[in-house]
Amino acid sequence: MAELEAIAGRAVEAALGAGAGDAEAYVEDSTGFEAQIFEGEVESLTEAGERGLGVRVWIEGRVGYAYGVDLGERGIESIAAGAVETARVSDPDEFAAAPDPGGEPQPIPGLADPEAASWTTERKLELAKRVERAAREADARVVAIETTVFVDDRSTAALASSRGVSGSYEATSCYAYTAAIAEHDGDRQTGLGFAMGRSPAALDPEAIGAEAAERSSSLLGASKPPSRNCPVVLDETVAASFVGIIGGMLCADAIQRGRSPFAGRLGDSIGSARLSIADDGADPAGLNSSPFDGEGTPSGRTALIDAGSLSAYLHDSYTARREGDGARSTANGARAGYRSPPGVSPSNLLVAPGESSLEELLAAAGEGIYITDVAGLHSGVNPVSGIFSVGATGRLISGGELAGAADEFTIASDLQGMLAAIGAVGSSPRWVPFGGSVSTPALLVTEMAIGGA
Repeated sequence: MAELEAIAGRAVEAALGAGAGDAEAYVEDSTGFEAQIFEGEVESLTEAGERGLGVRVWIEGRVGYAYGVDLGERGIESIAAGAVETARVSDPDEFAAAPDPGGEPQPIPGLADPEAASWTTERKLELAKRVERAAREADARVVAIETTVFVDDRSTAALASSRGVSGSYEATSCYAYTAAIAEHDGDRQTGLGFAMGRSPAALDPEAIGAEAAERSSSLLGASKPPSRNCPVVLDETVAASFVGIIGGMLCADAIQRGRSPFAGRLGDSIGSARLSIADDGADPAGLNSSPFDGEGTPSGRTALIDAGSLSAYLHDSYTARREGDGARSTANGARAGYRSPPGVSPSNLLVAPGESSLEELLAAAGEGIYITDVAGLHSGVNPVSGIFSVGATGRLISGGELAGAADEFTIASDLQGMLAAIGAVGSSPRWVPFGGSVSTPALLVTEMAIGGA
């Protein structure tokens, strides 16, 4: 990491020497591995590495950005000069300025698992194949595997700025999932199993496969439920999808552009008193954790919804400056890599667990529906009003217990109404890596519109 820190420092010096008023440099060195398995064979395998530098500069309210992969002396100077030239032709922005130091970042234990480096390509492929085999062996009704995917990543990053920001870190992550197809009497259903961790050793291939088999076989014989308003229980994966969308709507750039149903609601009650959601970029278990964000602000925890009350929006330094009134960055200046400057985004979203087991949630739902999958949620939610209507799959709840499978129906509501209708929160949160990094238990929504038969 010392090498990357030196490159970042040199890039800042080069940018200042080229005429920047302030400068910031971000260096990244990462390697990624992805394998897809089909019918016990490797369908595709990708191993790729990236190493590059991004430089952002400010000149009297004008901002410029440039990036490149030549990290030699001439390459660094060229990237820095490119950022300066871009700033000189950019339009001025009264809120544009280099981020101020936000304190000393603290190391996050376990962010990088040294054991991850010992896993060879052959061991990773064997783990993925075991996931597929486990799904087939868990239930005789599993007749095919749609796909099995294994992904792992190692990244090292360093950041420096002319305002005195400096730091670096290393992180590892991995996850695996499989989609099993079960069949009985001509009916075919698909179910997903997954797990995530800091290294492949954290994944249990048998458990992943068994989950996919159970989810697919439990949906066999599904029918369309009658249309009505009724309670629903959202399983962890569905709850995570909703929470991820809500987190995006609480980003200050969406708020300031009026592209969120939560704009102007700070301090208001927007949900059930049973619901609390926080953003935490320093949680050791979160795959989006790092000691500091993409601007060098030390990561930490921000309460977004506290017992139903909207307590904060997510900021980077720019949106905080634009907001005024003492607003500060919440360390949510996220980067997609060295090729682009940071922008506001959630890190890890966490729903505070409640006291209800899944069985208690189902019992409270009475004659409702247990939702295990939704289709097209991100395109099905209106970003301004929060109204949604999306396809869903799940299980009927009869007498407070799981009953027959249900599919080909829709669920509809608006996000604020759904949040207000949360009647209970599960006690067992689960990390879900799809579309973000979210930890949430199952949620009971006391009423939602079902569009079925």
